[in-house]
Amino acid sequence: MAMDRKNKTVLQLAGVVVFMGAMAWASVPFYDWFCRVTGFGGVTAVADAGSDTILEDTIKIRFDASLDRDMPWKFTPVDRTMEIRIGETGLAFYEAYNPTDRPIAGSASYNVFPYEAGGFFTKIDCFCFTEQVLQPGERVMMPVTFFVDPEIVNDRDGQYVKQITLSYTFYETDLPEDTAFLAQAPETDVN
Repeated sequence: MAMDRKNKTVLQLAGVVVFMGAMAWASVPFYDWFCRVTGFGGVTAVADAGSDTILEDTIKIRFDASLDRDMPWKFTPVDRTMEIRIGETGLAFYEAYNPTDRPIAGSASYNVFPYEAGGFFTKIDCFCFTEQVLQPGERVMMPVTFFVDPEIVNDRDGQYVKQITLSYTFYETDLPEDTAFLAQAPETDVN
């Protein structure tokens, strides 16, 4: 009877450990999905093309970059700020560098501050839409194309926004199978 209790306790503890590990693994993609669906945390809008209306009013866009604690890349915006007319299509670049001796895959999560501006900051194309793989020593320029929706000037809270900060954080992800296989394949000497 005592052995059954011990086995039951061990199984319950193992279940808790597995559950907590799964929740930790899923937290970043789940939070990203949650923010996209609800608009929580300054998540941006997405469009296929630029705005049809361009106002004379301008807005300052600030670019920010950070890395997850375990991500070995170097990642930074090329320009820290840009001033554009509201509705005008902007193009900004971020630079990423893999200083390691192995290929590394990464995904970027993003948000916009102040949060009131999230629904008005519209991305047309972004490196953050897909996973990025950098080879050892590779340095790349990653573009983001965007505009600020002119409706921001009619919004009760958005009309007071004079600066928007676009922030990205890169997280290391598993390599795609084809890249992981190539990285593990031994080099052969052909003479």
